[in-house]
Amino acid sequence: MKLHHLEGHIQTILLAEYPEKLLLLDGCCRSDISIIKHFITDTLKRPFTDLTLVMVTHMHPDHAGAANTLRKITGCKLAAANVSGQWYSGIDGKIMHLTDMLLAKWVAKRMDKTHNKMWYSSKLFPDYKLDDGEALPGFPDWVAIETQGHTDRDLSLHHLPSNKVYIADLIVKVKNKYIPPFPVFYPNRYKTSLNKVFALNANSLILAHGGEVNLTENDHQSLIKLAPKTPQTHWRTVKTKLKRVLRLSQNAM
Repeated sequence: MKLHHLEGHIQTILLAEYPEKLLLLDGCCRSDISIIKHFITDTLKRPFTDLTLVMVTHMHPDHAGAANTLRKITGCKLAAANVSGQWYSGIDGKIMHLTDMLLAKWVAKRMDKTHNKMWYSSKLFPDYKLDDGEALPGFPDWVAIETQGHTDRDLSLHHLPSNKVYIADLIVKVKNKYIPPFPVFYPNRYKTSLNKVFALNANSLILAHGGEVNLTENDHQSLIKLAPKTPQTHWRTVKTKLKRVLRLSQNAM
């Protein structure tokens, strides 16, 4: 297995190459499809249909945005966590879906990336639903690890032979500092997931936003301290800002 790290729109694209098949470790952004196709067909000199499986670690735009379209184009299978229902369900879900796409566009602008389409379906119907510790279909050297907290369906992917773990958005690297992601819907689950990943004693962790890193026990404890004690979500952030504005307005009277 050879793991290729490609620069995606706002995240790292991770493509695992095997002699007869290819595995995409996450669903990427919708605009990353051309990058993936170019690398497979032009760099690897392989048919696009060699893409066999696409993992979706969670439903955010830079992790699920290309998945449904890749399945239509290549015939690949999709795999995600065995969690019932859709992440973006109901009216609140539709609003959150739109908000997440706008947030991804904001991140792209901060990274001086050109404008690209970010829209993707809010629904995912994977071919495989994986439980904690279950091997990836067709790729038994990879195991799915349940690492909820950021959302209710986050997965990390443990490559057993190399003892490397792709942790998606469990940890992000900003200005050379390791911090929890935004949002964190389930703080207690998030801390459990951090402890779970560090307990694997991996040779390295691969971040969707920060590359391949080696974290220390000090980093672990720092992340535990930084982890929110209450949910940090879009709506809670808006309410907090509104309260602050109202408080300032009242003090100014």
